[in-house]
Amino acid sequence: MTDTPAPAIDQIWQDNDPRSHGRKVRITEIDGTHAIVELVVLRSVGHRGSKPGRRTRIRLDRFRPTSTGYRYVGPA
Repeated sequence: MTDTPAPAIDQIWQDNDPRSHGRKVRITEIDGTHAIVELVVLRSVGHRGSKPGRRTRIRLDRFRPTSTGYRYVGPA
């Protein structure tokens, strides 16, 4: 099993929350406690919410492979 890397700019992470199945984000900025991410893939085909390119902030401690966290996918 591979270790989860520390969050860094230009990494892709996938949301583990079952309500957001398939949602992927790319880290664009990091400050002391949060990452600014850009939506890369919608959570489902029929979802009418956010569109690719939407930016949001996520606490850095959520970038870990738990049921409510994020799992590392790879570099952008």
